[in-house]
Amino acid sequence: MFLDVVPSHCVKLLDSAYKYLVSHGYINFGVAPNVKDRIFSEGGGKLSVVVVGAGLSGLAAARQLMSFGYKVTVLEGRKRPGGRVYTKKMEGGNRVAAADLGGSVLTGTHGNPLGILARQLSYPLHKIRDKCPLYRLDGKLVDAGVDAKVEVAFNQLLDKASQLRQLMGEVSQDVSLGAALETFWQVDGSPANPEEMSLFNWHLANLEYANAGLLSRLSLAFWDQDDPYDMGGDHCFLQGGNGRLVQALAENVSIQYEKTVNAIRYGSDGVQVVVNGGQVFEGDVALCTVPLGVLKSGSIKFTPELPQRKLDGIKRLGFGLLNKVAMLFPHLFWGTDLDMFGHLSEDPSRRGEFFLFYSYATVAGGPVLMALVAGEAAHSFESMPPTDAVTRILQILRGIYEPQGIEVPEPIQTVCTRWGSDPFSLGSYSNVAVGSSGDDYDILAESVGDGRLFFAGEATTRRYPATMHGAFLSGLREAANIAHYATNRASQAKVEKKSSKNSHSCATLLADLFREPDLEFGSFSVIYTKKNADDKSMAVLRVVFSGPVKKAQEGSGSRPDQQHSNNLLFQQLQSHFNQQQELHVYTLLSREQVFELREVKGGDEMRLNYLCEKLGVKLVGRKGLGPAADDVISSIKAERSKRKPALTSSTPKSGTLKPKSVMKQKLVRKAKILRSNNSPFSSVNKEMVVKADGSNESSSTPQLNHNVEVKVGSSSFAFNGSPGGGGPVKLVVNGGNDSVPSVSMGPGLITDANCSPSLSVGSGVISDNMQGVSAHDGDLVPTSNAKLDGEMQ
Repeated sequence: MFLDVVPSHCVKLLDSAYKYLVSHGYINFGVAPNVKDRIFSEGGGKLSVVVVGAGLSGLAAARQLMSFGYKVTVLEGRKRPGGRVYTKKMEGGNRVAAADLGGSVLTGTHGNPLGILARQLSYPLHKIRDKCPLYRLDGKLVDAGVDAKVEVAFNQLLDKASQLRQLMGEVSQDVSLGAALETFWQVDGSPANPEEMSLFNWHLANLEYANAGLLSRLSLAFWDQDDPYDMGGDHCFLQGGNGRLVQALAENVSIQYEKTVNAIRYGSDGVQVVVNGGQVFEGDVALCTVPLGVLKSGSIKFTPELPQRKLDGIKRLGFGLLNKVAMLFPHLFWGTDLDMFGHLSEDPSRRGEFFLFYSYATVAGGPVLMALVAGEAAHSFESMPPTDAVTRILQILRGIYEPQGIEVPEPIQTVCTRWGSDPFSLGSYSNVAVGSSGDDYDILAESVGDGRLFFAGEATTRRYPATMHGAFLSGLREAANIAHYATNRASQAKVEKKSSKNSHSCATLLADLFREPDLEFGSFSVIYTKKNADDKSMAVLRVVFSGPVKKAQEGSGSRPDQQHSNNLLFQQLQSHFNQQQELHVYTLLSREQVFELREVKGGDEMRLNYLCEKLGVKLVGRKGLGPAADDVISSIKAERSKRKPALTSSTPKSGTLKPKSVMKQKLVRKAKILRSNNSPFSSVNKEMVVKADGSNESSSTPQLNHNVEVKVGSSSFAFNGSPGGGGPVKLVVNGGNDSVPSVSMGPGLITDANCSPSLSVGSGVISDNMQGVSAHDGDLVPTSNAKLDGEMQ
């Protein structure tokens, strides 16, 4: 309505707000024609959801998820939808009427989503009138003055109970509301006559009806914790019964009836819901909307077991009972000027037995009268024969109306509920029992299995428990939660897929850049952009940790006169490289910090201590560097890519590596083994000169970082390094009596955590790629062609 007046720069904000409100079910939910257009009988396949239970919460969630494009299957144990909302069609003779045997009253219409559904469907609501006359045991009306007096006294007791819990603090959690009320009544109440006591018990029964629980079990501390969230407006009946809402919600929803769920298995791969007969329904996600009574019974086995926190919450919360007797009469004899009336009882234990009657004549389509049974009486009613119940009700009605000269006929049809015995409910609705609190509603609402198993229903809503609209809203809530988890999971999958796809190129890029570090000292090497001279600009630091070298296998050495083929020499060198153990870790530092680190005295150990203790830096693997490092690496790459590959201008001396462009994709290093005669192993100390590909240096003097002795059988090669290059490394290949010392920390031998090692001499690298090197592992991939007559690749 106001889209046209929204400034253009606010449209994106408006769109975001709109999408949020729609996805969370605050607007545009239900069964209006333009909302139904978003519902498809077949989901879009983005996600498959198995909903357990076709009550209001399950149906609300199912429709919302379908509007999101998800594939939804609802499993219902009964032969009908609606759960504890059940409108029974009653008929007999020429009378037909509808009676709500379960949830019946829309408790407040301001903001009530069920009221919105009714308006969408153009179903009229009937306001329940406040007038409620009370009748004594003898059928006479209770004196209005006495009635008002007891009601005021009862409300005062509730106020005192509220004050008491404030004084008691946490102790009140272990005290029942019933104990507090009865104590105050005995201490503060004036001597009561039998009529006043019966009136007091009637109010207690009405309170038990409102909470579907015995007052002796209700928490003094939190029994009314949801009162601040009561819907405003009138309490109403829906014309034709609430079943009409259920039918509208169930339209085009895939519901499989008579599917009693026995087990729910959930894990990272999805869910499996097992029903009677062993049939298994699989999905990405499951939504469990069964009543709290079913969860308490343990009839559904969860694998893995639900978290103890949730199990404790299920145990602590109360789940009460309310039963009804619906009667269809030949005609309306109780008048049309009221919607309810009450009846007193002299037995406190039976105070809730037929204590309140609702007239459905205005909305049922016929003369239907409903008698309610609450409190302890609701439990004993479960085993009361229906004929006895009807007889008792008719006795009460005739005691009220026959003295007025009104005949009470036999009912045409009667229906008695047994919600406590119904295996699909095992009770009526939840309450806050002694030892429980509103927190337990939140605990029951928590999903488990990392967004695979969700929970909805009136016992999962802290603000609106024990109400039909609470159940409905919980379904909308969980649809939003499921969509949220699904979106995050899909985004994560895309990131992981992209990361996996690019991991090879990213790691290779980093390894390639570190072949020409801008700064090296000890086991530390650094790369940074040179165009930015600011000391605060960021650089990438790499630290190499070396591990012990395994001893060469003994007893497998070659004979001195053994003929060594090119392939054998390469295999021997490769075998040695596989014995190395090293780790690369990284961090981001400013150039200023890098220079400070370089000046630290005491070697690598002191530098490492300075790095971690003084600078407070964490060393991480390649994947842990994050986006900030990616930006730095990209800048370095861009800068270096603009440089022209430097080639040596002078002819390399015999035995030196022929320089090649560092940007060539085929990462191959060439080295020559110099010989003074025709035997490649005639001298123990032949010089092997290795120079990095792409190096800017051109010198006739070999620049090496290590003294390396490679021993093959009884012969060896000597790599004579410069004094500043670190300690010597002995390589014993295929036997020999020389021990192999641990490799000292240095920039020579490099590898990532899960890779095969590489041997670095100067900036040149010989890498072993024969053991499944990962994308970010070896710096170079050599070929397996070793030419002993002059050149080794």
